[in-house]
Amino acid sequence: MTAAAAAGSSTSAPRVRANQLGWLPGVPAHATLVTDAVGPLPWSLMLDGREVARGLTTPRGHDASAGLDVHTIDVGPIDLEGDGFAIAADGAVSDPFAVRADLYAGLARDALRFFHLQRSGVEIGPEVAGEAYARPAGHVAGSPHGGDADVPCLPAGHAVTGDGVDLYEGWTGSHRLDVTGGWYDAGDHGKYVVNGGISVAQLLGACEWVGGTVPLPDGMERALRDEARWELEWLLRMRVPSGAQYAGLAHHKVSDERWTPIPTLPHEDPQPRYLHRPSTAATLNLVAAAAQGARVFATEDPEFAATLLEAAQASYAAALRHPDLLAPNTNVLANAGSGPYDDTDLRDEWYWAAVELYLATGDERRLEELRASDCHVGGPVDVFADIDWQRVGGLARLHLALVPSRLPEADAVRASATAAADAILATQAGQPFGHPYAPHDGRYDWGSNGLLLNQLTVLGAAWSLTGESRYRDGLAEGMDYVLGRNALGVSYVTGHGARSVHNQHSRWYAHQADPRLPHPPRGALSGGPNSATPDPVSAAAVGGLPAQQCFIDDIGAWGVNEITVNWNAPLVQVAALLAGAVRPAR
Repeated sequence: MTAAAAAGSSTSAPRVRANQLGWLPGVPAHATLVTDAVGPLPWSLMLDGREVARGLTTPRGHDASAGLDVHTIDVGPIDLEGDGFAIAADGAVSDPFAVRADLYAGLARDALRFFHLQRSGVEIGPEVAGEAYARPAGHVAGSPHGGDADVPCLPAGHAVTGDGVDLYEGWTGSHRLDVTGGWYDAGDHGKYVVNGGISVAQLLGACEWVGGTVPLPDGMERALRDEARWELEWLLRMRVPSGAQYAGLAHHKVSDERWTPIPTLPHEDPQPRYLHRPSTAATLNLVAAAAQGARVFATEDPEFAATLLEAAQASYAAALRHPDLLAPNTNVLANAGSGPYDDTDLRDEWYWAAVELYLATGDERRLEELRASDCHVGGPVDVFADIDWQRVGGLARLHLALVPSRLPEADAVRASATAAADAILATQAGQPFGHPYAPHDGRYDWGSNGLLLNQLTVLGAAWSLTGESRYRDGLAEGMDYVLGRNALGVSYVTGHGARSVHNQHSRWYAHQADPRLPHPPRGALSGGPNSATPDPVSAAAVGGLPAQQCFIDDIGAWGVNEITVNWNAPLVQVAALLAGAVRPAR
C-alpha cells in the first residue's frame, strides 16, 4: 500500500514534504525530499512563483521509520513573509505554505477550543465553533439513566472476567455522586481522572510558564483558565465522600456500562453510568492538579484556590492511607465500556504530587518526600522519556525547574531539564523528518504524536529556562512533522494544512459514519502512527508497514486515529510557545 493510501488521501502527497502550515520568519526552516537519488540535488524556494532562495539537498539514505529514501533540505532562516511559498526539488513541488510571525496563533486557539467542545454536562452553542458543532448538554439530569447527576458505584460482580476473576475484588459502594461536568476524554463518553489530570496540568502550565515565556494570543489566557477550572471542579466531584470506604480517594473513572456505537451523541447515550473503584493513581493526579491549580488561581480567586489546596492536602493524606490501590486492566472484559488507564508503577505519581504540593506550600515534609523519590535528580528513573498520562515524572521535574521555589538543588533540577532537551535535540538531528521521536526498538507507540509533542514541551521548557534559540528552533522543527513533514505527507491536526486528517475516531464528530454530523473540529490532533495497529481497520490497511506509515485516517481506526484531551494538551503548549516565538519581520 502506498503512503497516500495509508493516510486515506485520494491523491499522492508531493515528494517534497514540508510543514503545511508554514514557517516562522527568522527561524531555520527545513523540509524533506523523497528520492532515491544518490547525490545532492538542487532545490528552490519560491514565493508566488519567484525564486527567493536556492541550495543543494543533503542525501540521508533510507529512513527505516518511514520506509523511504530521502534527502533533507536546510533552507535556513527566512526574512520574508507571505502566503505563497513552496519548495521545488527533483521535479516535485511541495504543498503551498506561509511564512508569518503569527503563523501559530490560530492553531493555538483552535487546539484549546477543542477542550470546550469536549465539555460534558453543558450545552454547546453555535457561537463556540459554528452551528455544525452545536449540541445539547450530555449526561445531565433528565438524560437516559440520569446522566452524571446521580451516579452509583459499579455493582459488585460487574467486572468479572470470563475466567471468573473479579477485577475489583468484590468492591462496590453505597454512595452516589454528582459528577456532572469535566471533559469527555476522547471519542467516547468516558471521563477519566488520570487523563484529565495531566491534561489540566498542561493547560495550567500554559498559564503558569508558557505565558511567562512568550506573550499568549489575545484572549487565550482567559480561555485557558476557564477550561482548567471546568476540569478542576469535576475532579473535586470525583472524590469518595466522608464515611465511605476509601474516603478522600478519587474514583478512577465514570463511564458507560458498555461501549456505544458510532455515532452516538452524548445526550443520546443510552447506557447506564457507573463510578469505578477509586485508585491511588487517580488520587495523586487529583492532588497534583489541584495543588497546581491553587497556585494559578491564588490571585484571581483566592477562595477557589483555598478549596483546591484543601482538597489536594486531604486527598494526599487519603493516598498515604491507601498507597497501592491499583486500577486493573479492564480491557480483558468482553465489553468494558471504557478504557482502563491502568498503571502498576506509581513512583512518578507520588513524585508529581509531592512536587506540586511543595511548590504550592513550601512544606518541608513534601520536600523530603520528593527528594527521596527515585524520580528526583540522581534517581534511577529517566523521567523525561515518553512523558504521558502513565509517566508524569518529567512533567513534575519541568514544573520543579520552571516554578520559583526555595528548593536547595534548584540549579541541578534546571540542569537536568536542559540536559534532557540537549538529548532530544541530538535525537532530532538524526531524523530525516526532523522529529525527536525515535523509539529504540523502531516501533511507534499508541499516541505517538502526543509523545512527540511532550518531547517538544521539554524543548520549550529549556528555551524558557535559558533563552537559547536552539531550543526554540528544535521546537519549531519538531512541529513540522505533526503538520506534514512526515512519511505520509499528512497534517495530523484537523483544519491546519493542505492535507489534514478529518476522520478521527469519535462518536459525535462522525461525518464519515453519518454525513449529517460534522468532522472533528479545527485543532483536533490525531494520535498518529502506531506500530501495533490494534484495531481491525488499521490492522487490515497498514499493519506491518514501517512505523510512520502505520496510520489511516478512518473513523474506525481507534488505535491510530483517535482524539484525546491528553494529546491536545501538549499541542496547546507547543502552539502557544510558537505563536509568540518571533516578532513580526520588518
